[in-house]
Amino acid sequence: MDEGRFGVPPAVRDWALALGVAALLVATGLTGEYTGPASGVLGYALLAAGGLALAARRRAPQAVLAVTGLCAVGYQLAGFDVLAVSYLVAVYGAVRAGHRALTAVASVSMLAVLHLTALLFHHGPVGEALAQARHVLEIAWLIAAFAAGEALRQAERRAEEAERTREETARRRADEERLHIARELHDSLTHQISIIKVQAEVAVHVARRRGEQVPEALLAIQEAGREATRELRATLEALRDDHTTPPRGLDHIPELVERAGRAGLEATLTIEGRRPDVPAAVARTAYRIVQEALTNIARHAGAATASVRIDYRPDSLAIQVDDDGKAAPDTVPTPGLGLLGMRERVTALGGRLSAQPRSTHGFTVRAELPVERTS
Repeated sequence: MDEGRFGVPPAVRDWALALGVAALLVATGLTGEYTGPASGVLGYALLAAGGLALAARRRAPQAVLAVTGLCAVGYQLAGFDVLAVSYLVAVYGAVRAGHRALTAVASVSMLAVLHLTALLFHHGPVGEALAQARHVLEIAWLIAAFAAGEALRQAERRAEEAERTREETARRRADEERLHIARELHDSLTHQISIIKVQAEVAVHVARRRGEQVPEALLAIQEAGREATRELRATLEALRDDHTTPPRGLDHIPELVERAGRAGLEATLTIEGRRPDVPAAVARTAYRIVQEALTNIARHAGAATASVRIDYRPDSLAIQVDDDGKAAPDTVPTPGLGLLGMRERVTALGGRLSAQPRSTHGFTVRAELPVERTS
């Protein structure tokens, strides 16, 4: 949440805090009550180390909690009666990072050890009373540090949830806008394609009434218009979440191959393996790959034959579409919208797609789509 506050990098702020706490602890040790050995070098080192350890409080809050706790116990045993400020900061950081249970257990243990340590250095009724008062003060500070860390953690969590809600709202609005555009596009395209289909049907009808031979190209236009109308209707129904009409899938691939044959292409379909339960998304993607590949062959390849091969494997569905068109091995394929669309569909499902010229002549499209096993 506060990573960019005041424009100061987090590492700089952490080191500034660590140096400040270390200086505070050492200064308190120099001016406070000291009941240890004459030099106290180890105690001063532990005071400084406890503060400097806070520089890593973001990267390793649990480790910093342990180090500051051990340093606090160490300089108490060394004779320095100094409040464990570094440990309090570590408690705040650990709770903020979400380690509440571990921090609670460590703090209870810490309080017990510090209480015993205080009793060792304070003898008599007055000293015991001082130790008890110190113990209560330490508990109060620990509760305050714990509460502050938890409060900020909850505030950050609510802020993240609010941000996620805003993103979901924006995404939903974008989806609604795409749906609106899709519907408008559907209406426009359906109108234009309907005109083409009607004109083709009228031309076919007139030619047959006159006893003339209907050109294959005209029949292909007529069939393509009908199929395009069906596809647009199915797409719009899918966008509207209308599942009364089943989407195109593996069962409709033979129709694609048959239609390619009626358009003048010698197309064959080979199916191998035992068909498993294929997810609907995989089935739709397989249909679109074959549809786009056959469309590209009919439009651009100049091919006489095409073969579609579907291989059902234990954990994947393999699709291969070959043609004997004009593509040469040294031809660099130009990725059009059709190939880009296929690649996006396959990648979205975690599969692989390759589209390249064959070793002799012609073009090949290979796709492998993962299929999860069902137990």
